[in-house]
Amino acid sequence: MEKELLKGITILPGLMGGKPTIRGMRFKVSDVLGYLFSGMTESEILEDFSYLEKEDISACLAYAAIKLDHTIILVANDAA
Repeated sequence: MEKELLKGITILPGLMGGKPTIRGMRFKVSDVLGYLFSGMTESEILEDFSYLEKEDISACLAYAAIKLDHTIILVANDAA
């Protein structure tokens, strides 16, 4: 199921600065997460943005969960 949801998340270099978007639209995953964080309900988001689907919101949450689970540690390379 998660794999199917994630097919709706696209990263295209020429679209929205290469940020993850929903189904190739000019609508970033971070926008959906921001709306949810601000207190909007899933129903309110779907009502305000009629071109989004319930699965799009689930895909954004799944994408965020996966990205947070894969920590990248940057190590400074001191040239001495």
